[in-house]
Amino acid sequence: MKIFTKLFCAFLLFNSQFSHGQSIIEFQSGTIIEVTAGADICADNVTIQGTYTGIGTLCNGPLPVELSLFTATFSKNEINLFWKTETEVDNYGFEIERRIDDKDWNQITFVVGNGNSNSPKEYSFSDKDLFAGGSKFQYRLKQIDNDGSFDYSNVVEVEVVPDQYELSQNYPNPFNPSTVIEFSLPEDAANAELSIYNTLGEKVAELVNTSLATGRYQYQWNGQNVASGTYIYKLRTDQFTSVKKMLLLK
Repeated sequence: MKIFTKLFCAFLLFNSQFSHGQSIIEFQSGTIIEVTAGADICADNVTIQGTYTGIGTLCNGPLPVELSLFTATFSKNEINLFWKTETEVDNYGFEIERRIDDKDWNQITFVVGNGNSNSPKEYSFSDKDLFAGGSKFQYRLKQIDNDGSFDYSNVVEVEVVPDQYELSQNYPNPFNPSTVIEFSLPEDAANAELSIYNTLGEKVAELVNTSLATGRYQYQWNGQNVASGTYIYKLRTDQFTSVKKMLLLK
């Protein structure tokens, strides 16, 4: 039978006032020891033959990175992340991972940590790349130690719902040969079409022709196979139509 032990105390010290020998803690083979956050196992002689887990410390060992706050808020077309640590030991830094509408997690940036610190440290990052489709944005921190070990934070979530239809000016403009077109949909579109036309009204490219959910979208057009000049891009749904010009200079 395995023994499962949780240590919640801030400090454990075994000693004998009647013995001149060393204080000893010994966990036999098969014992499972979980040392919870803020706890410490300590004696003059510690022998652990079982399984040692948890983020507590062994004989006042280094404290792990203690994350006390992690938030995400939406404001002015960007999502602002803020987090705070109370202590840090060998903290290489944080990878910020994002997931949109429960799809795959993707790393979007890396923030350097403070290494070793016994005082609170604050971090922030603004995600301005919200034209990726969908409306539910989730974030998590992957905290990485200098030795490559890592741990994940809890997930924070922000609902981003555009309040109006919008077709943005392409960028860069003028361009050669590629440019980016962004638009927002405040409601689901059963039929959404984004097309490129020349000044004669001829369609030269079709970037979107499908149903789209509420959200912000970004598409790239490469004009390497067409001549220099002015082009028109048009967004059309059942409820909205907008047209803008762009200039290709080769």
